[in-house]
Amino acid sequence: MASTTFLTFVCYGILSISLCVNALSVNYYDHTCPNLEATITKIVKKAMTNDKTVAAALLRMHFHDCFVRGCDASVLLNSTANNKAEKDGAVNISLHAFYVIDMVKKELEALCPGVVSCADILALVARDAVTLSGGPTWNVPKGRLDGRISIAGEALQLPAPVFNISQLQQSFSQRGLSLDDLVALSGGHTLGFAHCSSFQNRIHNFAKTQDIDPSMQQSFAAKLKNICPLHNKVKNAGATLDSTTSIFDNAYFKLLLQGQSILTSDQALLTNAKTKALVTRYASSQEEFYKAFAYSMIKMSSILGSGKEVRNDCRVVN
Repeated sequence: MASTTFLTFVCYGILSISLCVNALSVNYYDHTCPNLEATITKIVKKAMTNDKTVAAALLRMHFHDCFVRGCDASVLLNSTANNKAEKDGAVNISLHAFYVIDMVKKELEALCPGVVSCADILALVARDAVTLSGGPTWNVPKGRLDGRISIAGEALQLPAPVFNISQLQQSFSQRGLSLDDLVALSGGHTLGFAHCSSFQNRIHNFAKTQDIDPSMQQSFAAKLKNICPLHNKVKNAGATLDSTTSIFDNAYFKLLLQGQSILTSDQALLTNAKTKALVTRYASSQEEFYKAFAYSMIKMSSILGSGKEVRNDCRVVN
């Protein structure tokens, strides 16, 4: 993994929380591209109206970008004849809605050419995806630069859906993120969808004497088994990660406590005293979850990599 810069901090307010970020600024484009945020919100809103899966796709895309080489838009680069890029790695093959980034970049290049980085666009569309789905809003620090390296194999550094709590903690810690951030950011699964392959391990041949993960509610497991039979051949079959898939709320945490989590990595949050306490808190207070999520999103999106430029086209280096 390329070296990642974790920032020394200066402070500003977010939802009554004091959070600190250096090098990035919420006012970064005030003079060079003043209509930036309104332009992006308009495009994201239209895309979400046309396709209910866009919000989850944009949020996931930003997460997958920041966890590999930092938030440098490396996930947006196309493969070349000599290099297979992150987006074409097995872990990222289900990423979609790249066209939304293309639309945003095209319009911003017409308004303020050569000014707004693709990495900043990713951070802003992710925020808008959450807010327009009924979730919290926050001021996005800006000033990221775009990287020039994207390697498919490095996407394997992303936390896997089968990770236990120790593996999750290690993955997040390596990026300067805490257990608090892990639980808050896991709440983004409220907009998520999982393919059968991501949770087959919990509903088929879980152990020698148990076909189903005993931590999963049995009636819920039976429903998942119907959707994903052992030798499933239905392309793109799977299940939403909570019951309100197009609404950003705290239903994910409520269902988790009821034994209706989908992924091993979701259930893992109940195997540690601290993370379980946070799950319980967010299940009982959507406001607390919103505050924590906004805080952790700013923290995650401020992991800076080795960005060198502002790309003219988000899919290719200059």
